[in-house]
Amino acid sequence: MKEMEFWKIGSDFLDECCKSHLKEVEDELAEIAERVRTILVDREGDPSAGGWQRFQISVWRLMEKPESSLPAHVIAIVSFIFILISSVVMCVGTIPELQVPDSEGNLTEHPTLEVIETVCICWFTVEYLLRLISSPNQIKFFFSFMNIIDFMAIMPFFVVLILTSIGAGVMELANVQQAVQALRIMRIARIFKLARHSSGLQTLTSALKSSLKELGLLLMYMGVGVFLFSALGYTMEQNHPDTLFTSIPQSFWWAVITMTTVGYGDVYPKTTLGRCNAAISFLCGVIAIALPIHPIINNFVLFYNKQQVLDTAAKHEIELMALRTGELEAPPGEHKHICGAAGWDETVRTCHSDTHIPVLKDGSRGGAGFQPQTMETSFDNTSAESSDNYIS
Repeated sequence: MKEMEFWKIGSDFLDECCKSHLKEVEDELAEIAERVRTILVDREGDPSAGGWQRFQISVWRLMEKPESSLPAHVIAIVSFIFILISSVVMCVGTIPELQVPDSEGNLTEHPTLEVIETVCICWFTVEYLLRLISSPNQIKFFFSFMNIIDFMAIMPFFVVLILTSIGAGVMELANVQQAVQALRIMRIARIFKLARHSSGLQTLTSALKSSLKELGLLLMYMGVGVFLFSALGYTMEQNHPDTLFTSIPQSFWWAVITMTTVGYGDVYPKTTLGRCNAAISFLCGVIAIALPIHPIINNFVLFYNKQQVLDTAAKHEIELMALRTGELEAPPGEHKHICGAAGWDETVRTCHSDTHIPVLKDGSRGGAGFQPQTMETSFDNTSAESSDNYIS
């Protein structure tokens, strides 16, 4: 990058492979810079913000940044416990021995479980509202996938409460009960709330999103195999007096459980040709499933390692900026941390290591599409070069 800027070589002269690599590096630097700024804001806040904005930032940090403080860490643990309790209550409530009959003689959840469920819903509701109010962008927050999951986790409770209270006078009780049971099924969405507290699950989600092509190929292979082997199985078994393959659509189930190596045994071939067809379908299923697994695992490892490297690089930049802060004496009456969130834009040239100067500098870009990585910092050459090598 330095050589390109020195020789005034634009990115248009690069091959596609080099352009893609340069784009990846710039994206990584931009993401590291954003993480550094987020860490600084979490540590020091924004002194230019008003009272309500400072309150929003504090609440947002408390609800969304478990690593920012001890109370935030405690709230994250409590939220995790409530998610587990709610999931356990949902499962335990279906045990017939723990259910009680209502006025109509139908079995319902035990009142104690309903009380626990109400407490959990109250916590989820307060948590969701606080996060919504303190969010920097309410519209983006509301339509975020994980926040939609959070909304679906609490919405059925209030809908059931409303339907139960007005159902007797508006519609038949049976219809109300059917609607209530359908909405209660949506409580399973709460288990997805665990993804908010697990970086591993978030990484897995990102890996699956990047592996949609491989997953699509897997579904295509399985679909073709299911159709082919179910048709062959029906053809080979239809003349047997005790055949279990009554039609091709009903044979789909057998083909699916055979190709996925489940093999329940409820449907099985009874002729020699049918058994040979089952063996071939089993082998083809193993091969079809194994082929896209390796790319998916590679994507997961790539995303996981990238997150670890970016986190470490951001912390490394914070340490370099802390070293710079310790070398200078802040003038009286000024902010002590000149590299903090308050002075991020103004002091980036003198505070930040030259690793992120292409991403963070103001002004026009150079001929290569980025700012020159000049040695304008007061770090010695060794510190700046070590930072540059660390990121690369």
